[in-house]
Amino acid sequence: MKVALVSSRQDIAGCTIRRSIEELMKEGAVPDTGRTYEFFEVDGRLIHAEGIDAGTGADLIIFLSRHSSVNPVPVLTVHVTGNYGVAELGGSQKTLAPAAPAMMHAVLRSLARHCPEGYRVSYEVTHHGPTTLAVPSFFVEIGSTEKEWGDPVAGRAAAEAVLDAVPLADAVPLIGFGGTHYAVRETEIALSTRGAFGHIASSQRQVPVIDEAIARQMIEKTGAVAAYIDRKSLPHGEFDRIAGILDRLGIPRLSESEIASLGRLLWETYREVRALAATLGAGTRCYVHALSGSGPLALVSLDPVLVAEAAKAGEAELIAAMEPLSVARLATQDNRMLPQFVVFSKNSSEIINALNTLCVKIIRNREITATENDDLIIKKVRFDPEKARALGVPAGPAYRQLATGQAVECGGRIITPDEVSVATETRIHIPGLENYS
Repeated sequence: MKVALVSSRQDIAGCTIRRSIEELMKEGAVPDTGRTYEFFEVDGRLIHAEGIDAGTGADLIIFLSRHSSVNPVPVLTVHVTGNYGVAELGGSQKTLAPAAPAMMHAVLRSLARHCPEGYRVSYEVTHHGPTTLAVPSFFVEIGSTEKEWGDPVAGRAAAEAVLDAVPLADAVPLIGFGGTHYAVRETEIALSTRGAFGHIASSQRQVPVIDEAIARQMIEKTGAVAAYIDRKSLPHGEFDRIAGILDRLGIPRLSESEIASLGRLLWETYREVRALAATLGAGTRCYVHALSGSGPLALVSLDPVLVAEAAKAGEAELIAAMEPLSVARLATQDNRMLPQFVVFSKNSSEIINALNTLCVKIIRNREITATENDDLIIKKVRFDPEKARALGVPAGPAYRQLATGQAVECGGRIITPDEVSVATETRIHIPGLENYS
């Protein structure tokens, strides 16, 4: 791959990064990534470098530049260019440049490794020109004042990040909606998962002007297979509008936890997992544990009462225990665990047995249980406020004492927890129960 490194003579930060790259090249400190580099320098501002790719013969353009802000902080950033609405700083209106999400992801993570003390690392949302490029491109920037632009330590960090970045072969290209200019959630996702963002739109200035046409450009110019929405940062109406646009364009929406749980599963296999999940209802969430590889998938079901009781007894423990299993856990849109799971067909019996065993063990460890033939009996005793009220116990601290197993004195007599409790039994039929120990 040939990479064109483009800087401007009038851009202090760009010159700082370029000098650092040249120094590393002279030192022989350039890792073998299969990339070759050529420098290109322009006189004007990079935001106006329309068509710069035409004469480079490059497969990728990396602009080396400065970042400035009304609230200046030392920062190293990565972003792709484009205008969702009017073109205030170069480029054409409602036009986005082709992104390189996997390489941007790699450079961002490399910036985090090399980041000097006092600096932070971040994506920026899509903004400014140039927009009329045929080759994928992105900016690598030092911010946010002249002090940082000329900082050789920051320049060295940015240079090392560009040179040693290695894109993940299984990076998942995404588009993002919501958040501030610095795309905090998208940055955190990219630093900890395979989620690789291309075009990102901020909540206040950009999301409101996005229509179906510009959203389609975001998808196409990123090569995105899915979208992430920073839901908490958007007004309810805007979330629904963007979600509707994405649904019409046929692009799936992933939550942060779903992106984190992709594991090493190939995207196409994950799409098949989602398709099976969708048969249970719109918005069904998928969480991949150790499911990996390929082959026919199957949707398997456990006893819903067994799963519900295990989740009530210790949901966090149950989820943690699933981590080594070759399974995808499913949940409702509000994150309630479902009794259905996605597995590879060849492993279905083995996984069903393992899941049943986990549920039974957690219930037995946390609850009072008994066994009768193939029935697991869960016995629960709970405080009954009606019984307490009938015995004249006043609501308040006395109720709390009785509920926690302490006797109380009321009207000259001792009221014991047994007197104000009610016992219930839940019976779950599990064929072969004796094997789940």
